[in-house]
Amino acid sequence: MSQNDTAVIRIHPADNVVIARRQLVSGTRIESEGVTVQGLVPPGHKLAVRAIAAGEPVRRYNQIIGVARQPIAAGQHVHTQNLEFSDFERDYAVGQGAHPTDYVAQPATFEGIVRADGRIATRNYIGILTSVNCSATVARAIADHFRRDIHPDALAACPNVDGVVALTHGAGCATGSEGEPLKVLRRTLGGYARHANFGGLMVVGLGCETNQIGGLMEQEGLRESGLLHTFNIQDTGGTRKTVERGIELVEQMLEQANQVRRQPVPASHLTVGLQCGGSDGYSGISANPAMGAAVDLLVRHGGTAILSETPEIYGGEHLLTRRAQTPAVADKLLARVRWWEDYCERNDAEMDNNPSAGNKAGGLTTILEKSLGAIAKSGTTNLTDVFEYAEPVRTRGLVFMDTPGYDPVSATGQVAGGANLICFTTGRGSAYGCAPAPSLKLSTNTALWQRQSDDIDINCGEVVDGAQSVAQMGERIFQLMLQTASGRRTRSEEHGYGQNEFVPWQLGAVM
Repeated sequence: MSQNDTAVIRIHPADNVVIARRQLVSGTRIESEGVTVQGLVPPGHKLAVRAIAAGEPVRRYNQIIGVARQPIAAGQHVHTQNLEFSDFERDYAVGQGAHPTDYVAQPATFEGIVRADGRIATRNYIGILTSVNCSATVARAIADHFRRDIHPDALAACPNVDGVVALTHGAGCATGSEGEPLKVLRRTLGGYARHANFGGLMVVGLGCETNQIGGLMEQEGLRESGLLHTFNIQDTGGTRKTVERGIELVEQMLEQANQVRRQPVPASHLTVGLQCGGSDGYSGISANPAMGAAVDLLVRHGGTAILSETPEIYGGEHLLTRRAQTPAVADKLLARVRWWEDYCERNDAEMDNNPSAGNKAGGLTTILEKSLGAIAKSGTTNLTDVFEYAEPVRTRGLVFMDTPGYDPVSATGQVAGGANLICFTTGRGSAYGCAPAPSLKLSTNTALWQRQSDDIDINCGEVVDGAQSVAQMGERIFQLMLQTASGRRTRSEEHGYGQNEFVPWQLGAVM
């Protein structure tokens, strides 16, 4: 049995593995590589194209993804049974790959919402934040009163309001009244309170929690106004009265919030959070590099992209330091990587706990391999700055935000930092949305698109199929970003995703 080059994908001439486009059975001859398949190789998995000795590095993207734990013959499946994580010396080569940005003469535009203070929104929500888990039920009851699927008349007079959302969480108490855990939670809530996509906001508390609303407002420099209200259950008189007050305040804010109109604004006002979840062996070949091509376009048009998930760049951080605009930027990135190494050691964990079971089923074997594919989302542009979790992003271009790899926690930090759009690549099939920022989902393979198109906005599997180049797909993604920022609803918005996906990073001990 023989097949032509379409049976496998070779990423780099120096690689000693190739990637199966489809399931390969024993005896299949791969003429382009001069090897015969030994055993079964699932789609998206790796095939050795030459003999690899025990302890020898396995290379993909011309980068080390681990070492052979035993001798591997040409034609064999390369995965967890014969490939293992092994750390190696990185050449950080700080700034050697940095280059001047070729900005376009005529930046693209999208139909944005211009707030009175000049901030630009891509959506127009009324938001309800909670200071503590204890006020979550009340916040949800207020928001549910305005749900279009339950009470279609509640927002009938407000077509320019995207909805009323309650963003609740499980923290806010049983933690120290000083220190990093509370500071980070407040920074996250403050970032959402200031987010341009909220046309009006309220913060609801219980009253006796550690995260006092007054402390939140002071730390984040927030002030009450006609579009920002705060109150708590204990002072208001209990659950029923608090829900009634919340509904009344939302109704007061709706009239002003509905007065917005969209108008053309430069693409420089787009800040896009980059996410990947349920990654597979195709992620680093199709959706992620296509997303990277879109990021390069966004940056050339003056916009900003936020790469995150520090545990999922681990082992590939040297590719980012090479693109660091200054040594100080590279130092900030490496400091966050060292923090994670120490964090894992303190918690008796390992950085190679990643990939997940689903990642491995999709063909990824080690964190090194997963990280290299994840970094592809960042394109080729310079790394201009590094931010801690939920910090306001005030630098344009490609930036990095330190977050966990868990998608909802990571995206929550990005939105708190100012992301007004999320782009989320997936190979296994993610069901995810993000309020108040719309979330686009990109499939890495056509089989996923066919199986779960109800949740996917664009199929990057066409790159694997040979129907589109990475550059062509990147242009399509960039245009879809502009359309989405202009009000085009995403799949996740149609399904009502976004409220449950607000998950602030919970640091420290819960007492």
